[in-house]
Amino acid sequence: MLLVWLYGVMVVGAVSRSVVQIATEFDKAPLAYSLSAVAGLVYGFITYSLVRGGERARRAALVCCAAELAGVLIVGTWTLADPSAFPDATVWSDYGMGYLFIPVLLPITAMFWLRKSRMAP
Repeated sequence: MLLVWLYGVMVVGAVSRSVVQIATEFDKAPLAYSLSAVAGLVYGFITYSLVRGGERARRAALVCCAAELAGVLIVGTWTLADPSAFPDATVWSDYGMGYLFIPVLLPITAMFWLRKSRMAP
């Protein structure tokens, strides 16, 4: 239940942030704002999968969490290595530092829980 709640909060944060930024200042940092929108969509799908339940949804959530973690690590490293590529921050910038590192911790926690829940009798 906590994972669903946290992912729900991240959906609201990422989607609302990206909608406002895309609508008002897209030309300033199109890559950053587009990546924030993608993050919001990924969070939304994971939230939906966790709520839906079932083996198929669990596997889909696991794959999306792995993709999310890869995105956080790639974008986080990219923003540190080449800050000029991102004139404004994304949800995943600096490994999610602007979101208290929840973007990097959440998929790890979710993958652990999803794998453990599969093994439970």
